[in-house]
Amino acid sequence: MSAPLLHLRDVTLGYDRHPAVHHLSIEIARGSLTAVIGPNGAGKSTLLKALAGALAPLSGTIVADATLRIAYLPQSAALDRSFPICLFDLVAAGLWHRTGAFGSLTDTDRRLVHTALEQVGLQGFERRTLDALSGGQLQRALFARLILQDADLILLDEPFAAVDTKTSADLLDMIHAWHAQGRTIIAVLHDMHIVREHFPQCLLLARECVAHGSTDDVLTDKNLARARQMIEAFDEEAHICAQDGVS
Repeated sequence: MSAPLLHLRDVTLGYDRHPAVHHLSIEIARGSLTAVIGPNGAGKSTLLKALAGALAPLSGTIVADATLRIAYLPQSAALDRSFPICLFDLVAAGLWHRTGAFGSLTDTDRRLVHTALEQVGLQGFERRTLDALSGGQLQRALFARLILQDADLILLDEPFAAVDTKTSADLLDMIHAWHAQGRTIIAVLHDMHIVREHFPQCLLLARECVAHGSTDDVLTDKNLARARQMIEAFDEEAHICAQDGVS
């Protein structure tokens, strides 16, 4: 059996030394398609930030290949839509691994951007600014940027929030296409129907790991009730956890 793509070893995550996720120890298999679910405040977005490298663990380690290329889609609400950038340039940012921070686009690069826009149905929208896009159009543009990032691991935080049914279906088709290419995908989701129908692996979080494994095994009434109880009982004023044997 091949080594896991990611190995989390007793990972605690948080902000200003205040924990949001406690002592998480899981493995993410290479090429897996995993949904992360849980009640509000369960630490799902915090986990994705840590996997993306945007948040260092308070304790524990996240082990991954140093050459692993990661693409991260944060919640759309985190994007400043007043920022003066057109859709073409937003999508072209996905080629940063080719162009570098200050490199100019070649003719080949520009063709790649146009092809990505065609794949998400946004041809002809290249010069529109972000504030002129609908929620669904913006999410399609962000998926076009993901295409160009050509990543091994794709992290999606609520990718179907505030988009219509047609857009959700189209984005799901893209996720399945990436999965078929052998990419590893981890998505924070709320829609249990989508999770059950499209994501064979699942991680149920409630500040701690409630269950992790096949979706059918994780999404039991018992596990879901336990997750709700754990969140309700969580003490927001609790001190940071210490690892065993560490004060």
